Amino acid sequence: MPIIRPYRPSDRAAMYEICLKTADAGKDATGILSDDSLWGDLFAVPYVERHPDLAWIVEADDGRAIGYIVATEDTDAFYTWFRDEWWPGFRARYPRPAEARTREERMIEYGYTRGPGADQNTAGYPAHLHIDLLPETQGQGLGRRLIETLFAELERRGVPGLHLGMDPDNTGAAAFYERLGMVELPTAPGGKSYGVAFG
Repeated sequence: MPIIRPYRPSDRAAMYEICLKTADAGKDATGILSDDSLWGDLFAVPYVERHPDLAWIVEADDGRAIGYIVATEDTDAFYTWFRDEWWPGFRARYPRPAEARTREERMIEYGYTRGPGADQNTAGYPAHLHIDLLPETQGQGLGRRLIETLFAELERRGVPGLHLGMDPDNTGAAAFYERLGMVELPTAPGGKSYGVAFG
């Protein structure tokens, strides 16, 4: 039976792998981009670098990490750190595109445009999360347990609410968030966002 445990630094490589294997609207994104690491560099590993205390791992019986949840309690502060401390180390690897036309260019541009105010939902929902589960974990209630673990910690810290953004093509994830009582929030064209208020 898989267990949920706090993130450990030794999980870092698995974070990249899980993020990649679920990045294409819940499916394997291997080879979609010229550099498979971009997914994790944007959406997984910076969170465990900044907030290892808001990261949990699903560990299989054989000790493999097969899912995770990561979060920040303050999106604007996180994006300030991302802009000033995290992303500069990747600028040589991911030069800013002149135009963001392809999926890869749009993702790289996303990295360059993080900063306070980049997300319109932070006023009422300052926290945000990313959650990814390999197919073998799904349907066992592990996603719900990860979410409940995170929500309990955010409530303990007095955070008023949380939002998340997702690929609108991932209809299974949307249904999951709605079952958890999340409500749809305003979002930029081509995206989908949900939120939940605590307390």
